[in-house]
Amino acid sequence: MSDFYKKILDNNKQWVENQLNIDPDYFNDLAKGQTPPLLWIGCSDSRVPANEIIGAKPGEVFVHRNIANMVIHSDMNMLSVLDYAVNVLKVKHVIVCGHYGCGGVKTAMGNQSVGIIDNWIRHIKDIYRLHHVYLDSIIDEKERFNKFVEINVKEQVYDLAKTSIVQSAWNNGQELSIHGWVYGLNSGFVTDLGVNFSSDKDLDGVYQLKFE
Repeated sequence: MSDFYKKILDNNKQWVENQLNIDPDYFNDLAKGQTPPLLWIGCSDSRVPANEIIGAKPGEVFVHRNIANMVIHSDMNMLSVLDYAVNVLKVKHVIVCGHYGCGGVKTAMGNQSVGIIDNWIRHIKDIYRLHHVYLDSIIDEKERFNKFVEINVKEQVYDLAKTSIVQSAWNNGQELSIHGWVYGLNSGFVTDLGVNFSSDKDLDGVYQLKFE
């Protein structure tokens, strides 16, 4: 058994002991069920832990993560998580959180093949193509990278608002707001990008679904 593997098992035992010292019913209460108010759609990057960033406890955040925090309309994994969060858990907020320095976004800005992930990265390249006039006008490479991270998050929030799951919830009068954030790896702070929806009224008409 490697030292690292043994260490994480020992860490778990210590964590359980610490929690029980604080509250002997901690795990019994957790096992009764979950009613999180928030779904977090974030990047798989190990430096962006959803709960810790916002000071949330276990049971308070339902989480879906993938490379570059993408909301892809054909991704059944993401859609299944979203459907469960909205229609079963009745979350009131969904946050798409990207982060500066995102490797997936950076890769999408170049042409180097990185294997099977090229197929996932292509979705991010599509976003660059939509905004290439603005992005290509930014001379400083770091600034262009940061702006692309922000634009990618905004587009994912728009795509989230376009889903039938979210629009059906709004149509049924369900309280549901969606938001776009970016996390700073070098600061720890999140930035609200000001892209917030609580209805479909700000979507282009072609995306506004009608329900019988």
